[in-house]
Amino acid sequence: MRTFFLLPTAFLLFFLSSCREEKQPPSPALPSVKPAAATASAAPPPGCLGCHAETQLDAPHNFVCTDCHQGDNSTNDRQRAHQGLNARPAAPESMAAVCGGCHAQQMERCGQSGHFTLRNEVNLIRRQFGLEPVSSLRELPEPNSPPQSKEDLVNDLLRRRCLRCHLGTAGDSYPLTQRGLGCAACHLRKTEGKLASHAFSLPDEARCLSCHYGNRVGGDFAGMHEHDLGSDFRAPQASKAPHLRPYGVEQHDLAPDIHRQRGLTCLDCHSGAELSGKQAAVRCADCHDPQPGQRPPLQNLRREGGQLILTSKAGGKEHPVPRLQHPAHAQYGGKVACQVCHAQWSFNDQGTHLLLTYSADTAPWTALSVQSNSEAEQFIDSDGGEPSMTDNLTGKKKPGIWLQGYGLRRWENMLIRQDADGMIKVFRPLLDLHLSAVDAQGKIIGGFDNLSGGADGLLPYTPHTTGPAGLFYEQRFLYLLPKL
Repeated sequence: MRTFFLLPTAFLLFFLSSCREEKQPPSPALPSVKPAAATASAAPPPGCLGCHAETQLDAPHNFVCTDCHQGDNSTNDRQRAHQGLNARPAAPESMAAVCGGCHAQQMERCGQSGHFTLRNEVNLIRRQFGLEPVSSLRELPEPNSPPQSKEDLVNDLLRRRCLRCHLGTAGDSYPLTQRGLGCAACHLRKTEGKLASHAFSLPDEARCLSCHYGNRVGGDFAGMHEHDLGSDFRAPQASKAPHLRPYGVEQHDLAPDIHRQRGLTCLDCHSGAELSGKQAAVRCADCHDPQPGQRPPLQNLRREGGQLILTSKAGGKEHPVPRLQHPAHAQYGGKVACQVCHAQWSFNDQGTHLLLTYSADTAPWTALSVQSNSEAEQFIDSDGGEPSMTDNLTGKKKPGIWLQGYGLRRWENMLIRQDADGMIKVFRPLLDLHLSAVDAQGKIIGGFDNLSGGADGLLPYTPHTTGPAGLFYEQRFLYLLPKL
């Protein structure tokens, strides 16, 4: 009886399962295996864009790649195509011949501009230490190693620690400080060291900040002030875990300049003509207090009746420019610089100490492992690696490495002084530099122990932190005016 019951039950289950299988969609067929010859990718068509198909060119530069890069555009063979290739046609050593073919006037102006020669920055430091000025950073003599004189020490500092932003280097290795060379530094966009676009364009804020980061003009416009380098004064505190530092050092998020808050960028005030040395730097009064009949100094600034309108180059938004109406401008305008009242904060890094060391002992520097210089940081983290640093003019590594620390890094107390021209201005201790050098045993070289310049290191400065003047703005400078 039990056997008779189980047989129909088994038959029913088999029948139901067969029905379910018939209602399910068929399984996809397995891909057939093709012969090896069929799976090989087809050879790219001849020409540069056959391999570099992702390259997008802007209209004015939409011509054959080999016009700038050389090489052979008639083949798809890598070795033949790259024969004689110039991978960096916009670099300083090539740009006059390559870019200058179409932009001869721009090349001439650019080659003499302060952005290209950095003569102002170089000579500020050289004069501070009593050295003769040079016409360009490329005139800096290659110093003896180790240094035999004060000039050797200063030139080594300039060539290996200071000049990471000149147009012959690709910047530091931090994510937002890498850029192209020469013309490409400003006019081509890079993202974390890779070319993001081959379309030439006006510099945006990101490209300006790839050089003007840190506690320098530009960073303040964006509201950025570096943390102290010491690990006890940075966030996250006491953490050795890697974390993102786009500009090398963590940033305090301070008030950005009011022009930036309104959507303006660097090029809305600083034109290409100014940056190339063709035109004088724009002044606040050029826009906010123009003289009758004065021609607007900027191409994106126009008059409509009695009103000046500035059109943002970034978004095309029109900004009516406010005129100076407060009576304080007439009362103090010829005596006090604008930013004495209108700067919200200022860079105030007092006591910049720089040590050239040939010693592999990194123990004293573990609390200063953040250096705003990737080579210095790698040396400290290596715990006894070879102390060496790249000469930014030759690209070659040399023994010895520059390490840095500060006595004080603040922003809230602005230094207000009277300049040599009689104007009261904001100052900063930019040249408050102290240089030392030690050998492999940690002994002082050549008497270079806390070497400082002859002046106090204070320089007049225009903080790009503009905002409304505070209620007690006069208290910033009245003590410097003659008593009536």
